Amino acid sequence: MNEHPTTIYEAIGGAATMEKLVDAFYNRVEQDKLLRPLFPPSFDDVKQRQYWFLTQLFGGERLYEAHRGNPMLRARHLPFPITNRHAKAWLACMEGAMIEAEIPEPAREAMMHRLTMTAYHMVNTDENTTE
Repeated sequence: MNEHPTTIYEAIGGAATMEKLVDAFYNRVEQDKLLRPLFPPSFDDVKQRQYWFLTQLFGGERLYEAHRGNPMLRARHLPFPITNRHAKAWLACMEGAMIEAEIPEPAREAMMHRLTMTAYHMVNTDENTTE
């Protein structure tokens, strides 16, 4: 690891930590009654895409772009009814996963700040129109 990291990705430990984070996150999603129905039966593909995305977002290789092109997150998530409750639950899973993956401060706070903006940008459904 770089003695003086220049990106969040480097500061948290790179690929090994990102893999731990993604695994811990999807273990939480698996148990979440609100979020689980939004995901396919197998997490294999979504875990891979999440790993690519988070790696790129936090300063690692541009893996998502190399494999899938422009993230266009909102457009890719429009088929799924995402409410503020979903965004909050997603963020709770991610925060717990960050703690489990031992992501240190201030990197964890910076990551949560960025992911909070992203999560609420995905909201596309009013709470009153879904269960």
